[in-house]
Amino acid sequence: MNISETTEVVLPGVVEPSGLELRTRELPPPGPGQALVAVEASGVSFAEQAMRRGRYPGQPKFPFVPGYDVVGTVASVGPGADPALVGRRVAAITKTGGWATHVLLAAGDLVPVPAGLDPGDAETVVVNGVTAWQMLHRRARVRPGATILVHGANGGVGTTLAQLARLDDIRVIGTANPRHHDALRALGVIPLDHADPALADRIRELAPGGVDAAFDNLGGDHLRRAWHLTARGGSVVCYSIAAHQSGPMVPAFLVTLARLAIWNALPNGKQASFYDLWSGKKDIESFRSRTREDLTAVLDLLAAGRITAQVAARVPLTDIGEAMTLAEARTVPGKVVVVPA
Repeated sequence: MNISETTEVVLPGVVEPSGLELRTRELPPPGPGQALVAVEASGVSFAEQAMRRGRYPGQPKFPFVPGYDVVGTVASVGPGADPALVGRRVAAITKTGGWATHVLLAAGDLVPVPAGLDPGDAETVVVNGVTAWQMLHRRARVRPGATILVHGANGGVGTTLAQLARLDDIRVIGTANPRHHDALRALGVIPLDHADPALADRIRELAPGGVDAAFDNLGGDHLRRAWHLTARGGSVVCYSIAAHQSGPMVPAFLVTLARLAIWNALPNGKQASFYDLWSGKKDIESFRSRTREDLTAVLDLLAAGRITAQVAARVPLTDIGEAMTLAEARTVPGKVVVVPA
């Protein structure tokens, strides 16, 4: 298939959602080891929301094309790439560049999507699914029958993490705005109001001996509370500092890392860590193998109906400002999916 151009979303600088720009540009044919993917779904995650404000550590210089992950169909491949990929639906974690109609990606980064899966449904568990799976099974190593605390349980990562945990009969206490509590109960979560002044007491009532693991995407006071509510020998995993909406992000991030290091030095058997999806990417083959294994596991669970896609909304790429606004409002559980116009 001869595709010579792509339409993509450009983040020109620190702008409101309405300031995102659309452009169409020429696209070269795939080079050695590359694949041209016709994008069928991307998504809006916290990363793009932070990038819009210039507050995501390590983000590219403005202007650039956001888009952390994609699901699409391979249209063509370059020299050295497997020609059998053409026509296959695949998923990939891109970090940036996914908000487009067509993208050039390294063929080695592509993960097959099971036949019959809706691309928008599959998109909800790409970066979210890998993040949730690795935090639960690789980082915290939570055992069946344990009790965990999930802050922001209504989000894309939170809803996926909760479902994966429930498959192992892990009890999930999830904090969220009360408007999301019914949806969380439907996933088997015990919901609590994240703004309840007595939240710590409520959690202690449910887990008198402490939770076996806590997963925090807020940082600050929320992370400290999670640490104190975790049992001896338990694990605390921080994977974002979303509560830091003002002030420099990098100093707040460094303070968080320092706090985690201090906690790890305490003689109570607890472990505290910051989860970074991209850790270990210097060993690219090991990173690809681990990502492929974990994403395949989550996609297979989705295809088998053992977990369900939590789609907050499907918004056309041409309405990307509306998609960003909806995602940042956090009024609907799950992930906002961006689809072709």
